Amino acid sequence: MPKMIVSIDGVVIKEVQLTKDRTTLGRRPYNDIVIDNLAVSGEHAVLQLSGNEVYLEDLNSTNGTYVNGKAVKKQLLQNNDTVEIGKYKIKFINEAPGATFEKTMIIKPGMVPPLPPKAAGAPAGAPAVAPAAAAKPAGEAGTGASIKVLSGAAAGREVPLVKVVTTIGKPGVAVAAITKRAHGFVVAHVEGANKPTLNGAAIGSDPVALKNGDMLELAGAQMQFLQAG
Repeated sequence: MPKMIVSIDGVVIKEVQLTKDRTTLGRRPYNDIVIDNLAVSGEHAVLQLSGNEVYLEDLNSTNGTYVNGKAVKKQLLQNNDTVEIGKYKIKFINEAPGATFEKTMIIKPGMVPPLPPKAAGAPAGAPAVAPAAAAKPAGEAGTGASIKVLSGAAAGREVPLVKVVTTIGKPGVAVAAITKRAHGFVVAHVEGANKPTLNGAAIGSDPVALKNGDMLELAGAQMQFLQAG
C-alpha cells in the first residue's frame, strides 16, 4: 500500500498510509495530512489514488509543490520520489506491483514508442513494451489483448496489455487507464479536462467494459481495443 513519510531536517515526524481515493495535504486541520507551517498553504496539494498509481496535484499553493527538486502542477509519483513543501520533505513509498515506472506505459500522441531489440519470431515493427514484459518469452503475457494506435505519428503501433493497469493518453490533457479484471478489461478516465470517448460516447471515472474492436479516442489520438478469442 502506498504511503507518505513526512520529515523535516532529516527527522521523520509522521507516516501516512494512502488508503483513500483523495488525500489532502495542507496547513488547515481538516486536511488528511496536516503540516502546521506558514510556508504551507491551507489547502496545499492533493494525492489521488488510481489503482496502484498515485498522482500529486498542487492546489495553486503560494510556495509551490516540488518533486525531486522540480516544481510540479500535477505528476504521477514513482516509488522513492521526494515531495518538497517548504522545509518539509515527504518521501513517497509504493512497492506494489505495477507502481514503478518500468511497468507504466503512457502513449503520447506524436511520440513514436522506441522499439526494443527484436526478439526471435517477433513481427517487424513490434511495439515497445515495459522491460518487465519484454523479458517474457512469447506467449506468456496471457492476456491476448492490445491497443492499436490508429492516428498520429505512432499510428500502426500495437501495445500489448500485459500489466494489470495500463495508462494511455497525454498527461494534463486526457489520461485513461485500462485495467485487467477476471472477466476482461475495463477503461476509465483518470485525469484531464478532455474526457476520452469509447465508440463515440464520453467515458467518466466509472470503469466501462471493453470488447474486441472497440474504438477509443483521447488527446486527439484514435486507438482500437483488440482481444483475441
